Amino acid sequence: MARPITKIHKPAPTEQEKQSKALENVVQEVAENADGLRETMKLLQELHDSGILKALNALVEAKEDVAKIAVDLLRRDQTTNAINNVMAIFSVFSQLDPTVIEKLMNSVKAGLDKAEDSMHSQAELGVFDLIKALKDPDINRALVFILNLLKGVGAGLKEGK
Repeated sequence: MARPITKIHKPAPTEQEKQSKALENVVQEVAENADGLRETMKLLQELHDSGILKALNALVEAKEDVAKIAVDLLRRDQTTNAINNVMAIFSVFSQLDPTVIEKLMNSVKAGLDKAEDSMHSQAELGVFDLIKALKDPDINRALVFILNLLKGVGAGLKEGK
């Protein structure tokens, strides 16, 4: 009587068969992604023609030196302060209503346009002109806005103590 089979030996592919299978897979991937590969090759050629690719290669080759310089720059107090300041500015701007900011920026632009127009005139402003200007509703509105802005800044500075 024959002995029962206890082990099944799978034939191991040879190195040449492995390479052939890998090559088939690559050819299949190329066929499936032909458009993307063409665009990538076109991009690489443009980068090569402009010299950017050469600069990027040099940057990658000098990665240790570049990393050391970058770390040194980031460790400076000025850089840390700048990053903290930018984060604080974005934090404040994220709390503001965009419509109010847009209205304020448009108003500032209109004011700058008006101020630029007045730069070309040689008119002098007297004390009575100032008093008369306070009765102008646009000037009065701007002064009230500025005074309230100053009041808010002062209150904020007081809270900061």
